[in-house]
Amino acid sequence: MPAASPSWRVCVAPMLDWTDRHCRYLHRLLSRHARLYTEMIHTGALLHGDAARFLQYDATEHPLALQLGGSDPADLARCTRLAQEWGYDEVNLNCGCPSERVQRGSFGACLMREPQLVADCVKAMRDAANVEVTVKHRIGLDRDESYAQVRDFVGQVAEAGCRVFIVHARNAWLKGLSPKENRDIPPLRYEVVRQLKQDFPQFRFVINGGIKDSAQAEELLDGLDGVMIGRQAYHDPWWLAEWDARFFGDLPAAAPASREAVEEAMVDYMQAQHRQGVPTFAMARHMLGLRNGLPGARAWRQVWSDHRLKHFPPREIHRQAQVLSVPQTLAQA
Repeated sequence: MPAASPSWRVCVAPMLDWTDRHCRYLHRLLSRHARLYTEMIHTGALLHGDAARFLQYDATEHPLALQLGGSDPADLARCTRLAQEWGYDEVNLNCGCPSERVQRGSFGACLMREPQLVADCVKAMRDAANVEVTVKHRIGLDRDESYAQVRDFVGQVAEAGCRVFIVHARNAWLKGLSPKENRDIPPLRYEVVRQLKQDFPQFRFVINGGIKDSAQAEELLDGLDGVMIGRQAYHDPWWLAEWDARFFGDLPAAAPASREAVEEAMVDYMQAQHRQGVPTFAMARHMLGLRNGLPGARAWRQVWSDHRLKHFPPREIHRQAQVLSVPQTLAQA
């Protein structure tokens, strides 16, 4: 059985095309306690495609959540059973993605218009398996900033048994903005998430959106149950190395010794995966930010992202990166 943490104190957000199993392996090398999430996976991909390809993970990744996209209660129930069979600690329903493609599939943020359907989905998922079912959502839709909309959504979904709400503290504008613009243009309103916690103190609320550093995360944790960090964690993965001591009270000695040690462990992992046919760059791309801010980082990134080396084994690419980057880089890590 997975050794799941009961805590959502600090989480790495599900990010499409980014938080695959190789990315999550790197993040687990950096933090033992952060809760990790898969990319959003549509129910159809699991039920009608190669489920093993989407669901496989390394045992070290726990605590680990599967994020699902979908709106059919029966399909979501079947996928939740699959998640339990594969040993996931949580299944999260995406009610926050604003992309037009997702809207055409009648899931994501547009589900906030149908709280009863979301409640039906949550109930079906909870009835199907003994795994935590959570919901990730926005604080509103389009330019409607009324608190009543999100309050009533949470209240109705909670009646179906959802106990953990992960809240991206922006509205989702369903027309006129790209997914990237939806992460930047609608204003952040952290106070809405705090109000939800005050109105529903019996439930856990994890706040997401615009979190850039540990000081900001600590400020948001005052009164809330967790923070979820997305792109900043991906682009600056070494930040995760301080999380266990700072947010979970773990001994600093348990943290990664150096960026060099993390890179070496990641190369060992990539070498084993490469022998199974996984392309090196599909894995190495996730650690390109590992040396951000250090001398020689640019040359190091260029070697790891050089497609002329794509058929080379990871150990050889690692050797070339070491030669071409500034020797003192790792000593300064």
